[in-house]
Amino acid sequence: MSTDDAEHYFTADPSVAFTRTAVDAEVWGVRLSLDSGSGVFAHGRLDVGTAVLFRETEPPTAPRLLDLGCGYGVIGLAAALASPASTVTAVDVNERALLLARTNGEALGVADRFTACLPDEVAPDAQFDEIWSNPPIRIGKQALHGLLLRWLPHLAPGGRAVMVVGKNLGGDSLQRWLGEQGWPTTRLASAKGFRVLETRRAGY
Repeated sequence: MSTDDAEHYFTADPSVAFTRTAVDAEVWGVRLSLDSGSGVFAHGRLDVGTAVLFRETEPPTAPRLLDLGCGYGVIGLAAALASPASTVTAVDVNERALLLARTNGEALGVADRFTACLPDEVAPDAQFDEIWSNPPIRIGKQALHGLLLRWLPHLAPGGRAVMVVGKNLGGDSLQRWLGEQGWPTTRLASAKGFRVLETRRAGY
């Protein structure tokens, strides 16, 4: 993990000089041309975990989507482009990431359906049909658990969360823990050392 990646998880306003780097990728049948930036996760690239998430899933079609830990916006923007009927809320603690995500949304013409904001700017009673995430595992187990327990209750009845987690970073133990917390979780796929997990509200 580079210094840039590490700062993404812990810093609202990264201290490293801000340089933009273009990232081009084709995911879910759509071509993305995005700006990434220093001090933001996966600067200059589509990280392996997110690439696995795209390759092992079909694009979401639900009306209300949450991109949790959005970085420069790749997951939420891909969803917005692949599913024109979807509205995407993207959250991150990193102000620089949010700036990039908003700029990318405008450049891709989806700013009317894509909102990037700080976590506390999301309404407490907001509900989402699906949550998509490459969660910040390296913030530590306790912080990660707190993050998930904060956002999973925002799932609407029948909703689901789809996450990609490295096996060597605790993907299997996270699956078990979520089940123990009352969030039944199954493995959708396993590739390149990553697990793609699906979590649903209990009883649906």
